[in-house]
Amino acid sequence: MGAVGLGCMPMSWAYSTSQQRGDRSLRTVHAALDAGVQLLDTADMYGPFTNELLVGRALKGRRSEAFLSTKCGLLVGDQHIVANGRPGYVRRACDASLRRLQTDVIDLYQLHRADPEVPVEETWGAMADLVTAGKVRSLGLCAVGARAERRPGARMHDGTIRQLERVQQVFPVSAVEAELSVWSPEALERLLPWCTARGVGLLAAMPLGNGYLTGTLKPGQGFEPDDPRARHPRFTAEMMAANQPVVAGLRRIAERHGATPAQVALAWVLRQGRHVVPVPGAKRERWAMENAGAADLVLTDRDMAEIAGLPRARGSWD
Repeated sequence: MGAVGLGCMPMSWAYSTSQQRGDRSLRTVHAALDAGVQLLDTADMYGPFTNELLVGRALKGRRSEAFLSTKCGLLVGDQHIVANGRPGYVRRACDASLRRLQTDVIDLYQLHRADPEVPVEETWGAMADLVTAGKVRSLGLCAVGARAERRPGARMHDGTIRQLERVQQVFPVSAVEAELSVWSPEALERLLPWCTARGVGLLAAMPLGNGYLTGTLKPGQGFEPDDPRARHPRFTAEMMAANQPVVAGLRRIAERHGATPAQVALAWVLRQGRHVVPVPGAKRERWAMENAGAADLVLTDRDMAEIAGLPRARGSWD
């Protein structure tokens, strides 16, 4: 896999839907591949289904250049999202993803969320059967959401580690996808050490803080109604203003290197270990190429110390 991946979700789901364009997204994927990006990350629920269709079109004639990751386990309804981990569904979902992606094999097949009504071992066993059948090369698990861990006495990622230890007994885990960024570093405490000790890769989701760490968002700018940031506790006008010192710190370091705040944020993720791959989302060629360039930015110990000294990011729950 390349040092920086490409999260394809924003191209056709969730973020700023009025700006999503199929032809632009195809060019963005091609630009990322041209810049040396190999890991492309999608899921059947994005759209739903349209994101995989887009990635499939983008990879036509270029499949060998990409390490392709997709996910199963979540179903999107009109007003809700539910988990489905039944083995029969997993098999059908994989076949459908293969058709949409126009490929014979998925490099990394991830369980998006465990189904509370199905033992995770049963779901994982069905996914392992897909490896045996040659439809999937490796398996991954997405971390349990942070809010699920907010209970008395619980530490971040306790639930994820419990799931990992259970499924590891069935079939090896190759990668875990979890949020990791300058303003959300919690995965460094327990999850990354767990992965490192077992040679498991960590796909760092939202490494640019949902776009905030790029320095291009302004407090009070507002978001489209279906943009998840419109309801995110760190994207109120008050909290965006309060967290400006975090971006200012990244910008100071970027100026020393002739880089951008986004590249510094991604380079920080890359410094966390050789098994860590940041997967920033991008809708435009410019951003995909800028993100890929972060692989060439080497932060110094002074830079890392400055980032460690930045104020803790705040949200409306604080």
